Amino acid sequence: MRAPSTRQAGFTYLGLLAAVVLMGLLLTMAARVWSLTEQREREEQLLFAGDSIRFAIAAYYAHGHRYPNTLQDLLVDNRSPVPVHYLRRLYIDPMTNGTEWQLVPAPEGGIKGVYSASKLAPVKRQNFAEIDKGFTDKDCYCAWQFVYEPRLRRRGAPGNPAPGNPASGDPAPGNPAPGNPPRGSPGPGGPAPGVMLPADPNGQ
Repeated sequence: MRAPSTRQAGFTYLGLLAAVVLMGLLLTMAARVWSLTEQREREEQLLFAGDSIRFAIAAYYAHGHRYPNTLQDLLVDNRSPVPVHYLRRLYIDPMTNGTEWQLVPAPEGGIKGVYSASKLAPVKRQNFAEIDKGFTDKDCYCAWQFVYEPRLRRRGAPGNPAPGNPASGDPAPGNPAPGNPPRGSPGPGGPAPGVMLPADPNGQ
């Protein structure tokens, strides 16, 4: 008379074991989805922070045609009688949670860009903004380099003016002589040519 009871207990044990395994699989899947969602959010924060720093470097360069020596120079620029602030604060690297950005040095000195130290593979591989097209199919976040290059340097090699650009010291007709700012040029803290203000992912 004890055989049916033992058999029923065995089935109950197997049912509980299957339920535990199923619950473990569901929890694992949920953790992966949560982790992927969090990584996507950090990617958006990285794009915003990197573009903001690049825009600030461009504005600093437009003000004096030289790159900042440190990122701190973007917080307060004392090259003019009235200090200029290109950034309100230094953004953290959302992939490492630190403020120690990796720096891209400019050939003539100073800092022309930043990038994350993270070796993690990005989730986002395509559909970047035009200014970030170089990030397509990169293998790590460390390859997302937020660099500002002046328009003349992007179009022609140093020392050789690009087609349509006057040689150094020889202003084109209608252009002001060296030392006189062109009409409509950005003031201190304003955007440099060819650099777009990044959109705030938080809508602010």
